Amino acid sequence: MGKTAVGAAVACAAAAAAALVVRNRLGSSGKWERAVTIVKELEEQCGTPTSKLKLVAEAMEVEMHAGLASEGGSKLKMLISFVDNLPTGDEKGTFYALDLGGTNFRTLRVQLGGNGKGIDKIEQKEVSIPPHLMTGSSEELFDFIATSLAKFISSEPEEFHPPPGRQRELGFTFSFPVRQTSVASGTLIKWTKGFSIEDMVGEDVVGRLTKSLEKIGLDMRVAALVNDTVGTLARARFGNQDVIAGVILGTGTNAAYVERAQAIPKWQGPLPNSGAMVINMEWGNFVSSHLPLTEYDKALDAESLNPGEQIFEKLISGMYLGEIARRALLKMAEEADFFGDTVPPKLKTPFIFKTPDMSAIHHDTSSDLEVVGDKLRDVLKIDDTAVETRKIVVEVCDIVATRGARLAAASMVGILKKIGRDTVKDGGEQRTVIAVDGGLFEHYAKFRNCLESTLKELLGDEVAETIAMEHSNDGSGIGAALLAASHSQYLGLTES
Repeated sequence: MGKTAVGAAVACAAAAAAALVVRNRLGSSGKWERAVTIVKELEEQCGTPTSKLKLVAEAMEVEMHAGLASEGGSKLKMLISFVDNLPTGDEKGTFYALDLGGTNFRTLRVQLGGNGKGIDKIEQKEVSIPPHLMTGSSEELFDFIATSLAKFISSEPEEFHPPPGRQRELGFTFSFPVRQTSVASGTLIKWTKGFSIEDMVGEDVVGRLTKSLEKIGLDMRVAALVNDTVGTLARARFGNQDVIAGVILGTGTNAAYVERAQAIPKWQGPLPNSGAMVINMEWGNFVSSHLPLTEYDKALDAESLNPGEQIFEKLISGMYLGEIARRALLKMAEEADFFGDTVPPKLKTPFIFKTPDMSAIHHDTSSDLEVVGDKLRDVLKIDDTAVETRKIVVEVCDIVATRGARLAAASMVGILKKIGRDTVKDGGEQRTVIAVDGGLFEHYAKFRNCLESTLKELLGDEVAETIAMEHSNDGSGIGAALLAASHSQYLGLTES
């Protein structure tokens, strides 16, 4: 075992030694023995030895090939984003973004300095959508958005006004299922997140926004229709040309990466001049016989709104990690009186135990695990827990988070294998950067540390030296504006 593998084992299984002590202490009680057995079974079912992770990485690569070969060829959709020009860092001028993904939307103005000078200034405004517009007509909703955008622009100083004959340009992040038809067009497949506007389904969302902009006389062109994961990639690529993929590890999860256009059999159009195309993998839907599924995962999936779908997302994303842990703790309460003679009523409530709660528990370094006790009391209404009980709760969180982080790392290796970045080329000077956004990466330190150490474990020391992860924030806002810049109709023209 190499030194990185040893480091990963230490980083990802820090609770194991403490758990052994707990198990020994509790061995005298039949009920406690049952609780410890349940934890041991969870640990075994969630096991991610290096050999299994390598099989997951290989399966991801196989599914990527299948998804690129034909529509419907894989559970991985491998959607063509039509983004063939990522930002270079040389873009200059003022660009806008509209980020619509829920009950609020944001408008942004981003000033770019050009020639590698980066971003000069970012201004933004958040607007709440009145509830009645979420179920009304598409015209009403997009008229409201266009009017809000016009108000945002009306306050601009004259220096931001475009030269005569030029339009303002906008990147539009629309975080609903869309069938993209070009870099700046796409039809709505269905609404989610509480929206239900029937006359919009099957229609081009950019065309609808453009009509509303024209109605109020706002001369603005939508230059790019953006997926937030592609935006994460673009946001990072603007400052670092070694970035080849963007990954979201937050409430949900997804990945996008740069593929050679010639390696996309299902691409029907002329090859782009850049020779490259960004692929939106929709990797949350990845499934493989090598994924370590527990009884808790299977029950969660069966009871979900989309059984059989988004299996990978249900194993690794922030929406579900806390819920998996809750289900394991509930079994311990029911079968081993883990929290006393009665099952705590709150523990029976689905999704009451959230991943931020789990993260706070996982990071508790106090000698008596005070934070763990506080969370059990405040969230689950479980009072007066013993330190031994708290230690086992920490171990459950560790097992679930470790599996998620290690599977995420294996899937990143799958991407690296697909594009030939999993080996060191002659000279060894090639650098590869994966941009990551989302709360799991940004705020859950043990998840992030395990992710990073597992990547090194799977790649080996030499290759790992050439691979880096970096945080890329606000792909849905800043990333969208940068994609408007890199797909501007005025590229190559001198500034007036």
